[in-house]
Amino acid sequence: MCSDSIVRDWHGKPYYSLDSYCKNTFHHKCYKIALNARMSCPNRDGTLDTRGCIFCSSGGSGDFAVDIAGKTMEEQITEGMAKFGDKVTGHDLIAYFQAYTNTYAPLPYLEEVYRSALSHPKVCGISIATRPDCLGPEVLALLAKLKGEYPDKFLWIELGLQTIHEETAHYIRRGYPLSCFEKACTNLKTLKIPFIVHTILGLPGETDRQVLETMKYLNHIAPFGIKLQLLHILKNTDLTEDYEKGIFEALTPEHYLDLLVSCLAHLSPDIVIHRVTGDGPKDLLIAPKWSLDKRKVLNSLHHRMKEQGIRQGDLYEAINKDKH
Repeated sequence: MCSDSIVRDWHGKPYYSLDSYCKNTFHHKCYKIALNARMSCPNRDGTLDTRGCIFCSSGGSGDFAVDIAGKTMEEQITEGMAKFGDKVTGHDLIAYFQAYTNTYAPLPYLEEVYRSALSHPKVCGISIATRPDCLGPEVLALLAKLKGEYPDKFLWIELGLQTIHEETAHYIRRGYPLSCFEKACTNLKTLKIPFIVHTILGLPGETDRQVLETMKYLNHIAPFGIKLQLLHILKNTDLTEDYEKGIFEALTPEHYLDLLVSCLAHLSPDIVIHRVTGDGPKDLLIAPKWSLDKRKVLNSLHHRMKEQGIRQGDLYEAINKDKH
């Protein structure tokens, strides 16, 4: 069971949210500004494929990102800040390089955009979304250098894993084996660079048991954070074609909440939960439409966990005991 001393640091939530981590670490709330650094992806430029992952829109998973084309970083961050009104008061911003693969560009360009964000007075750190197969030695060396040069700011890496099951990974056109992910995690841990793992709940053909196997695996990997993303079916993706053919169904809210609660109960209480649902652009989202009411989803999750007396990590020790 998760101890009460840990839960006191979760600010009333039944899991260790990113909001709680920021309040505990920086003593105030932080706001994420999603950026589009106009990079590509080996799954799109022909290196591995030209179609992208099966669920990925033309925006490269950055449909809400500020597009940096023709704008200075100062202008991009100012535009992003405007979405929060007067809430941002100090060193409150996380610059999130979200769209496409954000280590997949020439090193001088990577260094330029990372430095621009890290140098901004209102940015407390940067989070870089990328693929495990796009973290070569030169990129890792650059990340390590920047980490050392900006000791008062953080640098996080976000890795798109989605699932540990190779059959599903092949279906979604992930493009790399699990061993590649493991190597990237080892390299980042060696450099003491925190990383966050993206997972998707509701992938076609995956059972709840398989999803929980991914969670248990990640307990062993012990990342800094995890994103539990609901599968969104978006217009103009190959996933939509399979959905419209009836090959799979979108999760219902009841099924999703049941699965989400189970995932959180099985995850280590030390792992920061960076996302528990996700945002689907209203003009692109085909299903599930119920996910558009994000506040309702979050409130339903918190209510269900409290009503059932379940907190993150409640089943984690049981998993560890099973190993001995």
